[in-house]
Amino acid sequence: MIRIRRIYDAPEPGADGVRVLVDRLWPRGLAKEAAAVDEWPRAVTPSTELRKWFHAGGSAGEFRRRYEAELAQPAAVAELERLRDLASAGPLTLLTAVKDPAAGHAAVLAELLGAEPG
Repeated sequence: MIRIRRIYDAPEPGADGVRVLVDRLWPRGLAKEAAAVDEWPRAVTPSTELRKWFHAGGSAGEFRRRYEAELAQPAAVAELERLRDLASAGPLTLLTAVKDPAAGHAAVLAELLGAEPG
């Protein structure tokens, strides 16, 4: 099972399983102890260039295309496989600071990891 949650929400130890931060930058105002992050694989986070391009007005469709191209790079492919292994062993929670996690890069990542849409 793969979940997507905001990192600012309190951890749910019984449901979260392995908690993976999928943002390139550490969330503002959040202590590392409070976040309870187990993994932070930067190879699967959107690059700084892609993030800046999108925030400057890039389209969601083009963002997805570029992000998927980044995730096809060897380092990202290896991390994706490792995350799939974690998800097959138990719950995996992708954490992000974006306000609408279901509409951001975490949703693209979850889909590529094999999560059911919706």
